[in-house]
Amino acid sequence: MSVYIHGGLRIPIGVLNGQYRNMRPEMLGAQLINELINRYDISQVDGIFCGNAVGTGGNIGRLMGLMTNLPNSVPAITVDMQCASALMSIEMAYTHIASGVMDSAIAGGIESSSLQPDRMYAAGDNREGLYKVAQFSPNDCSPLAMLEGAERTIQKHNVLKEDLYPYIIGSHKRASEALNNPHLKSYIMPITIDGKACVDECIRPKMNEKLLSRMKPLLGKNSITNAGNACLTHDGAAFVYVSNEKGPFRIHSIMPWAGNPRFSPEGALESTEAILKRTGLTMDDIDVVEWNEAFAIIDVLFNKAYPNHMGKYNKLGGALAYGHPYGCSGAILVLHCMAALESCNGRYGLCAIAGAGGTGTALIMERM
Repeated sequence: MSVYIHGGLRIPIGVLNGQYRNMRPEMLGAQLINELINRYDISQVDGIFCGNAVGTGGNIGRLMGLMTNLPNSVPAITVDMQCASALMSIEMAYTHIASGVMDSAIAGGIESSSLQPDRMYAAGDNREGLYKVAQFSPNDCSPLAMLEGAERTIQKHNVLKEDLYPYIIGSHKRASEALNNPHLKSYIMPITIDGKACVDECIRPKMNEKLLSRMKPLLGKNSITNAGNACLTHDGAAFVYVSNEKGPFRIHSIMPWAGNPRFSPEGALESTEAILKRTGLTMDDIDVVEWNEAFAIIDVLFNKAYPNHMGKYNKLGGALAYGHPYGCSGAILVLHCMAALESCNGRYGLCAIAGAGGTGTALIMERM
């Protein structure tokens, strides 16, 4: 059974302790879902799939659902695949609809780095004390696991700090230019807090090499990873509406993936290669590529693998500019892919994201 994306929305992306510093993610998500229902005149929702990586636990998706205007009878599932949570939520909605279990669903994710709670291991756990970052690999308890994975990947591929500059500057430049793109604007819900309109807080139109050269390494004086080539932490919410009724975009295929947790940024490339192999498509068939560039090394991986296709990559800018609110980033990719396909009158779009622990997932959509 075919599954279609009828539309979706995200809020402007906020930075840690920025415009959403006091806004709980489930409240932001509920507000967004209510607007999504009204804007697309949605009359039926059989389930909610909600990605969340660093929230308060429990079934935060259900908590959010109970705050919407949907009936209490609509079930909700919270998905934690860390950075890949929202894209996996959309893929789970796809599988429920394609199998006939549901006819429709709202899927995406919510996140608040600003309100990320402190946690504590139990007395009987040999990992003692307070922690914010979960353990992603049996042999690694480092709270900097993702940054260290990026650094290892940079070293593995013999990349210099200066090699990353064009990707970072280009991402901010394209994102700033996309602010007036009518297709992208149609997928962003205006939101006002204390009389002030919220915006994508991290886009820097004047990002340049001089500024990047001044940024201090995050993992010791000889490391390359810094605040310019690694995205900051963010708050956000993004959802799409999917159903078995024909819509403007069809989910062509999905591909969960897992690889080496020591080189987690490679998950975007590996899941992309896997989904292309499974479907028989090639990068020549793809008109738009949206990878979550949590680190600039991810851009390098794409360019090395597909050097003739950089023109279709993150056409509206990427997470280095917009930000990476972990649990909802995959849904942001899908929305940006839809906007980019509409802008270039393309047919196939590919979204891929790497997650903590060496995971990844990819999705191909077809514009009808």
